[in-house]
Amino acid sequence: MTDIALVADYMVTDIATLSPEMEINRAMNVLLDNNISGAPVVDETGALIGVLSQKDCLKAAIEASYYRDWGGTVAKYMSTDVKTLPAGMDILAAATAFLESPYRRFPVLENGRLAGQISRADALRALRDNWP
Repeated sequence: MTDIALVADYMVTDIATLSPEMEINRAMNVLLDNNISGAPVVDETGALIGVLSQKDCLKAAIEASYYRDWGGTVAKYMSTDVKTLPAGMDILAAATAFLESPYRRFPVLENGRLAGQISRADALRALRDNWP
């Protein structure tokens, strides 16, 4: 192989996104209905400002159970310290990023904007496709 596969070649671009103003119970349903472990949170301009995971939703659900009331928005529960990968990163570097972190997926940025998402499975597929 002469060309190195890039994150952009294997990232998924049709992804569910959430807004920070969305009610947490509605966002939880988006994750469950789409069978995904988390989703990027974007502001009104489309800029990535956080990620909401199933773990974040568990916290909200426990609080709702305790207080007998769902309350709060995605902004209250989302993680704002988001690790991203650039679309132009080579797939070996991306695979290394997965090994060095607990994350199952990374938002992918291109020119500072959310361009997609890459998962561990996507990286593994890329390695399979590009090296014997």
